[in-house]
Amino acid sequence: MNALRIKRYWVGAVTVVVLVVGIPVSVIASGMMSMPASSGPGPESVIMPLALNAPHRKNAESNHESSPYEGRPDTITVDEPKHISRADDARPYEAGVVKSAPAEPQTLGPGEPGKDYIPVIVPNGTTLPWKVIDGVKVFHLIAESIKHEVAPGLVITAYGYNGQTPGPVIEVVEGDRVRFYVTNRLPEKTSIHWHGILLPNGMDGVSGLNQEGIKPGETYKYEFTIRQHGTNMYHPHFDEMTQINMGMMGMIVMHARKPQGPIIDRDFAYMLNEWAITAGTSRPNPSEMSDFNILTFNGKSSPGTAPLVAKTGDRVRLRFGNLGPMNHHPIHLHGFQFKITGTDGGDIDPAAQWPETTALVPVGSTRALEFVADAPGDWALHCHMTHHIMNQMGHGLPNMLGIDPTGFDARMQRLLPDYMTMGVHGMGEMGEMGMQVPENSIPMQGSEGPHGYIDMGGMFTVLKVRDQLTSYDDPGWYQQPVGTSARAASPEELLHDGIEVNAPAKAGMPEGEAQPHKATPSDSGHHHGQ
Repeated sequence: MNALRIKRYWVGAVTVVVLVVGIPVSVIASGMMSMPASSGPGPESVIMPLALNAPHRKNAESNHESSPYEGRPDTITVDEPKHISRADDARPYEAGVVKSAPAEPQTLGPGEPGKDYIPVIVPNGTTLPWKVIDGVKVFHLIAESIKHEVAPGLVITAYGYNGQTPGPVIEVVEGDRVRFYVTNRLPEKTSIHWHGILLPNGMDGVSGLNQEGIKPGETYKYEFTIRQHGTNMYHPHFDEMTQINMGMMGMIVMHARKPQGPIIDRDFAYMLNEWAITAGTSRPNPSEMSDFNILTFNGKSSPGTAPLVAKTGDRVRLRFGNLGPMNHHPIHLHGFQFKITGTDGGDIDPAAQWPETTALVPVGSTRALEFVADAPGDWALHCHMTHHIMNQMGHGLPNMLGIDPTGFDARMQRLLPDYMTMGVHGMGEMGEMGMQVPENSIPMQGSEGPHGYIDMGGMFTVLKVRDQLTSYDDPGWYQQPVGTSARAASPEELLHDGIEVNAPAKAGMPEGEAQPHKATPSDSGHHHGQ
């Protein structure tokens, strides 16, 4: 057995890698890799075992060809001595193992919903239908101009696929052979890029680099085998600024042929986007670079967003994809801790996961997160960028906060009887004032909730968890058990706990001053742990 020696040299700011085969394996420490650190010019070496022409065995249960070295730590298996291809791990992540991509990915029978995978749920959206022709899953995407309702009161002229933005979610299973027909009904060329998908170069969809652009009226065919599982996306790679900013995007969910880990009961898919739509207009501005005033979950802004519904004890997966033009989105879930289990690069090894309550979804990326819905209630799910939970918020306005406009308002009302200076106390409750706004606009709009007006719009929705469900339809608002709701404090409660609401506020105890303590009956006797 030989070894592969990798030498790395620094030439200016460029790293040059040289591969040398033929180092006796006896020089390799058992089961170890050596990677000396380098602080400047000079060679660096990595020595790893290398199996040349290693025989392959076929796993009868999975019909998958595997290397005899599969699973060995710090091992690269190579199908042919003259070719080392990039890693292609279509199976669950195995720490420390780098696998080579097969020259021809193995095609399995078409994966079936309910048998090979549990279909995803797309709030306010759909999944793309398919049919099987000669063992191949066949899909049809149509790129076209559409009318789209973002929320009640705002309909826009956008671009999309199959009559919607984002386009339908595409569901496939690793091992599927898939064929996509893409018809262009736009006024200019387009293409389609399968973002993060491992496929032949000629199918990658970059206009001018991998293919000619799809002219108006033309239909192109893409065909390849799904070699991975995870959450990825699709979008054009022609005139990206216009076409993506006008809404051309969608999610691809690639289900594992043999999923590992706990069974997912509720699997939700969300595409995140941002738009620049001037109040009173209907066409997004695709050249905008900073002032985005409509933020959407699956093409909808609250109050147009549908809730997520789960039963107590359900294991929930949330998939987020971000193809907005400029902004990352910290998506925050109330009431739960979760772990981020996957990116558009695949599964995250369980040892590398940690608990979170907010998942940052960068532009051009996906994140999958999982948790158990063990707390009944109505729980907010939203972007934590404060301007991203407001609808058509204006920019460049004077700061009126804290100004007393009494005299000014009186003078203005002689000319305009209904005039009122806005923003002197903040922007809360503006949405429920019933002010006249331009046609086809939703500035400051929120929605009615069970305890008053919810003034959050944009990227906001609600996860509804219930103990008893007969269906996953919207169960209405949660009825909180008696004694578990925040409410106004009574005078008796304030007096009992020594709270003086009119006393000067204190930031904290002065340094060195002891915290006052009032004896209670529990201070006598034994204490737990003593």
